[in-house]
Amino acid sequence: MRSSHLDKFSNHVKNILHGFFLAVGTTVAEPATILPLMVNYFGGSAVLVGFFSGLLRGGAVLMQLFAAFKAQHYRYMLPYLRRVFLFRFFSWFMIGVSIMLFGKEHPTLTLWCIGIGLFLFSFSAGFGAIYFREIVAKIFSHRFRGKTMAWRQFFAGLGAVISGAVAAWVLESFEPPYDFGYLFMLSAVLMGLGMAAFATIDEPAKEHFDVKIESFREFLKHALQTLRADSQLQIQVTTFLFGYSYLIALPFIILDAKSKIDLTGTAVGILITTQMVGAMLSNILWGKLSGRGYNRLTANIAISMQLSAVILAFFADSLPLYMLIFFLFGAASDGNRIASGNLILILAPEQKRPLYVALQMNIVSLGMFFSILGGFILHFGSYHLLYAVTAATLLFALITSFRLRDNL
Repeated sequence: MRSSHLDKFSNHVKNILHGFFLAVGTTVAEPATILPLMVNYFGGSAVLVGFFSGLLRGGAVLMQLFAAFKAQHYRYMLPYLRRVFLFRFFSWFMIGVSIMLFGKEHPTLTLWCIGIGLFLFSFSAGFGAIYFREIVAKIFSHRFRGKTMAWRQFFAGLGAVISGAVAAWVLESFEPPYDFGYLFMLSAVLMGLGMAAFATIDEPAKEHFDVKIESFREFLKHALQTLRADSQLQIQVTTFLFGYSYLIALPFIILDAKSKIDLTGTAVGILITTQMVGAMLSNILWGKLSGRGYNRLTANIAISMQLSAVILAFFADSLPLYMLIFFLFGAASDGNRIASGNLILILAPEQKRPLYVALQMNIVSLGMFFSILGGFILHFGSYHLLYAVTAATLLFALITSFRLRDNL
């Protein structure tokens, strides 16, 4: 019998609104553009750029398995997700406040405040990601989920395009570091609108549960046993972990571009906008493929795009070429997100869903720290070495992606 909560239009709209405003907010610290420039302004090295980029993307990795352990027998996830939303809002807003207060006179202290804020923002997402995925799995069917997430990412791309244009205006209109502070505080307010929308979603109670494991240590053993026993889960984890290897190079492409072309605030805004347009438009394709059950093909195409972008970075020496690179990265990122999110929810049994989601996200999220490796490669080597290592790891991910299965 079809649940009355399943595929509700109001939930679909709230999911889209959350994605739109979240993208508007977080684009101001885009790890490929503004974040490297901001860290560079305050005197941070290439290694620190890579560390902060990994921190923003990957801080959540630390808490996902623990969040799944705590959520084993939660009938409703939304009350806990609301707390995460509130914590993330204040973490992000306080980054802007610290830049305004300390940025001009105390650059080292400002970098510490930015790092702590990014860590807290990303750290709390470790809980939020588990709650969010569980809610999405309960309120949308497998096929409709691909469509709603594609629409969510389409409007997220639109929001990011708008944010990119606003960021370009702020960067041109205010002197640093106050421009960065204004961006963070304004974006926190906009991000809060999306959080408020999703916080009112209609969530059904969960009915089926696995036997509750009381000890976190035993839960970890059970998680490891689950991973060893499921070969398709191993393939998914490997594919999407190495699919993140584009991050070895991505945060540093903007710094390479800075040394080759005239990278004004307007040019940065154009690159941000191009990346987000790529993400937005690609969701038309990803939505159609995922809606028809072609999640493996989605992953194949997305990883191929990332590989092509890295190869282009070897030769890029003009703004149009860098625009193409960022367009491909934007499109590929959303494709991988759609494929990985759908495949794990299809593979996971309902009673083990938080565990499966946490396992994949916890392991795959380690790839978000690849930018730290990129920082060390660039510190001791060259951009050509950086791009070569990135291309080799992406090729491995592409080969592995052909072993994925659409379990429909």
